[in-house]
Amino acid sequence: MLKFLIKGIMRDRHRWLFPILIVMFAVALLIFGFSFLEGFKMSYIQQTSRFNSGHMKVVSRAYAEMLDIKPYDLALLDVSEDLYEWKEQYPQLDWVERINFGALLDVPDNDGNTKIQSEIVGFAIDLLGSEEEINRMQLKNGLKRGKLPQDASEILISLAAAEKMELKVGDKVTLMGATVFGAMSMRNFQISGMVEFGVLSLDRGAIVADLSAIREMLDMQDAAGEILCFFKDGEYNLRDATKIANHFNGKYSNKEDEFSPQMLRLNDQGNLGPILRMFDYSLVWMSLGFIMVMAIVLWNAGLLNGIRRYGEFGLRLAIGESKRMVYTSLLSEALIVGIAGGVLGVIIGSGISIYFNIHGMDMSVYNRSSNMMTENILYTSLTVKALITSFIPGLVSTFLGAALAGIAIFKRDTSQLFKELET
Repeated sequence: MLKFLIKGIMRDRHRWLFPILIVMFAVALLIFGFSFLEGFKMSYIQQTSRFNSGHMKVVSRAYAEMLDIKPYDLALLDVSEDLYEWKEQYPQLDWVERINFGALLDVPDNDGNTKIQSEIVGFAIDLLGSEEEINRMQLKNGLKRGKLPQDASEILISLAAAEKMELKVGDKVTLMGATVFGAMSMRNFQISGMVEFGVLSLDRGAIVADLSAIREMLDMQDAAGEILCFFKDGEYNLRDATKIANHFNGKYSNKEDEFSPQMLRLNDQGNLGPILRMFDYSLVWMSLGFIMVMAIVLWNAGLLNGIRRYGEFGLRLAIGESKRMVYTSLLSEALIVGIAGGVLGVIIGSGISIYFNIHGMDMSVYNRSSNMMTENILYTSLTVKALITSFIPGLVSTFLGAALAGIAIFKRDTSQLFKELET
């Protein structure tokens, strides 16, 4: 029976050409869309965790309430002993101390007077003692001029900010800020290099300094504004993060003490949770939307094809086939066409997604007005889930379109079909 149906389809191109092309292009487009969104989501998680949130983050409970403004005056104090214990308790995590701060960058002229000033965002990390932090921030790859700091008195600055302020490697600048006690603080630094972070919101004006120097400048000895946690395999796992955060908060966090530590998952910070859920929901709505649109298109195609085949249906009814058998054969033909179109669509869509997974897409133009931490070069991410969730809508829409079009067989009298056979 299957061989008979395939022969019948192949001998009449009206049955397969248009439906296969529709399914093929739709499935290919759906695969690319899924791969693009998955790549965008991974880029967003990677960049956000790298520069801001970590896979998890430990802060004081008071700091957590004002997380978006980075209030380092509410930092965790005397963290050395606690951090040692946490590392022993959760060996599956990498623990990183950081201080995020805002400051005024003052550039002097040849006479020592202020030439230009600009507000900057600062990252204080373990530049001199942690190769992992340098790799995590991708400072080696992003270094465009100069070298990485070799001394606590050296800093890195974003290339765009340096060019805007007409700075050169080796220039001396002054950071002006406030200590945790509210007193004014200043410290001189030397520009050792200029970097591109690959995130436009940071490339506009950010510096990276060594943690020890900023601790001294802000009067934060043995303190950390944030302690970021990363899974050692580099992949964010929401289920594992939830288990660890619940265990940590149950053991170390005290609701009555605003300066007790609190662990936040990536999803708990800012609007990251709703944004990540939006990505997941968008995939579902894309699938449903494609199913409905393709079903309507294929329904119309099936109706036109069915009108052309009324003579065939009359003949089959005349030789003893029931309407149900004719209807079932139409659905079987639709499944064959759907499988063929879906397979071709998977091949084309996978090829396009793999190409952009290797070469990437330059998204810098679209990031100019965006504050989202996504990479300027975006790579698609092709997964088995994307292939399956793209193939199924193509198959379902073909089947649904044929099912809707085939209902017309039951609405027509057998005698009318016989009459159409005679004509």
